Amino acid sequence: MTVAVSRIHFPVTTLGPGRRLGVWLQGCSLRCSGCISVDTWDGGFGQVTLDSLLEAVAVHAPEADGLTVSGGEPFEQPDALAALLLGWRQASDRSVFVFTGREFTDIEPWLERNPGLIDALMTGPFRSDLPQTLALRGSDNQRLHVLTPLGAEMAVFERLSTPSDRRMDVMFDEDGDVWMAGIPARADVARLRRSLHAAGHRASTSADKGLFAE
Repeated sequence: MTVAVSRIHFPVTTLGPGRRLGVWLQGCSLRCSGCISVDTWDGGFGQVTLDSLLEAVAVHAPEADGLTVSGGEPFEQPDALAALLLGWRQASDRSVFVFTGREFTDIEPWLERNPGLIDALMTGPFRSDLPQTLALRGSDNQRLHVLTPLGAEMAVFERLSTPSDRRMDVMFDEDGDVWMAGIPARADVARLRRSLHAAGHRASTSADKGLFAE
């Protein structure tokens, strides 16, 4: 089996409690207007073997406080997602938190076929026309579902957002591009771009392959 993967990173501190392993799957047909992860839409690249992905996960599992899976749209690779989470269960007893742009009813059949693989789930598409006042959400239509006792640790995010929720993890890839993990406030990326421009740097959004400065 192969899996389309955008990136994997440890530690991620902005997408759930603790120092988590983050896996971003590649490919999304939802293509929400205003999405900051346009680079994850195309499903035509990023293919790796499931074994190689599970090996990378196993390296970080002993240190990670949990696994967060995002994208892209994880449920566009339903079998690969199930295999990834089964591999995590073998490597760790820590929680699994998944972000999806689909509604809960759309993925209930997957959850019934794969009971206990996801501890907490954030559902719903990003809506740029709606407010963004809740923690760990890009827009307030998105819903947090605690599915297992282990997922109860996510209940702390069932609240209004605070400035600390808008922190970003920064990572560098092999090309020198800068990637940021987290859920920024609507104006944060534009404000960063203006600051970089004022300092004599150039920045572009993920529509132009990530957010980077040079």
